[in-house]
Amino acid sequence: MAIELLETTCCVVGGGPAGMMLGYLLARQGIDVKVLEKHTDFNRDFRGDTVHPSTLEVLHELGLLDEFLALPHQRVTSAGAIVGGVNFELADFKQVPAKCKFVALMPQWDFLNFIADRARALPSFELLMRHEVTDLLNEGRGISGVSVRHGDRTVEIRARLVVGCDGRHSVVRKAAGLELIDHGVPIDVLWFRLSRMPGDPANVLGNVNYGKALIMIDRADYFQSGLMIEKGSYERIKDRGIEALRAEIRQIAPWLGERVNELRDWDQISILTVQINRLKKWFKPGLLCIGDAAHAMSPAGGVGINLAIQDAIAAARLLAEPLRSADGLEARMAAVERRRELPTCAMQAVQLAAHRRLAQVFRNPGPIHVPWQMKALAHIPGIHMALGYVIGIGVRPEHAREKPQSERRPSMMQSGLLAGIRIAATATGICCGLWDLASGMRRRHASRFAMAGLK
Repeated sequence: MAIELLETTCCVVGGGPAGMMLGYLLARQGIDVKVLEKHTDFNRDFRGDTVHPSTLEVLHELGLLDEFLALPHQRVTSAGAIVGGVNFELADFKQVPAKCKFVALMPQWDFLNFIADRARALPSFELLMRHEVTDLLNEGRGISGVSVRHGDRTVEIRARLVVGCDGRHSVVRKAAGLELIDHGVPIDVLWFRLSRMPGDPANVLGNVNYGKALIMIDRADYFQSGLMIEKGSYERIKDRGIEALRAEIRQIAPWLGERVNELRDWDQISILTVQINRLKKWFKPGLLCIGDAAHAMSPAGGVGINLAIQDAIAAARLLAEPLRSADGLEARMAAVERRRELPTCAMQAVQLAAHRRLAQVFRNPGPIHVPWQMKALAHIPGIHMALGYVIGIGVRPEHAREKPQSERRPSMMQSGLLAGIRIAATATGICCGLWDLASGMRRRHASRFAMAGLK
């Protein structure tokens, strides 16, 4: 059977947040771009549903914000967690330096369909569904395109640049032989749905107690829920049965009541194998990886989708000119990596610290007793705003257009960012230290009482 041949300037592999945003932004600048998506649509559950203030700011700069916010969504102005029965506010988004001072919760397929619809109106954009990349084409000194399976046909797409946006299990990354730096993560996540009722706790995204952690994302009439479990423990949990799982969920969030019975079998539950990793080098001649293909993030903070979109914005800005001229492309790919590596490393460091602490939770199957020091720490002025900035805006936010001189405030923004990072890092360190201190004191007291009992 003859191989179908296509050509384009930029071939984007993967129709997720990074791929769709990159394709749209390049097409707006007149770059011929094809985005390849292996599925027939975007309708897959248990994906990141958080659209952060920094992404909403970019939509505002593109003139799309009002249309986007007309779609059904929920607005989260602060995020908190219930730890050991104590309600903590963790992040406050009401003071972030952006037009939208909230996180929009929206099914990811709505976000992707929105961008796809706007991109299809551009003459240089093409979205090819049911096109699954199987290999890279190598010619001369670099990557020259991709080999694609489309139904029972084989398609070869030649491109000046291939951009891998095909997620944490990237075929492009594997085919290119790019080296991955992998960080061990002690958790996996079981994803499932539970109905939402009026009067349920608002802006509480997590429940931590009894050696478990439960994420609950508000989707209007139901919660997208995630139970964090020890890595590798899924089969043991299944062996205990669905009723035992329901009892564990009810124990950690008793206000759910009989709604846990909505989980009737394991087909309703998906497992997310959590990874935190990044490429040692994001590119080679003719190929660049961004988003999860370049750096897989944990669900902690919901920042993965935000980082992926920020990568796409930076890539579109830095690569448009060399894609037109076919000159200096590799140097610009290196510039994309340099610009986006710092935000990636910073957020991964925060996530790794949080996961190390979460691993301690699994070792205490009893109720958590939160030390008074941690309660006091939560009332330090400015800490919630700093965390809101780090999560909602992030390190080195990208913009779709250059701001007018009157809107620029580099010194204030830079100093605010550094202060936020310092406060967040200090708070994380203090929390970890206090938690260790409290745990150690409990263990020593328990041992002393046990010895006294033996005597």
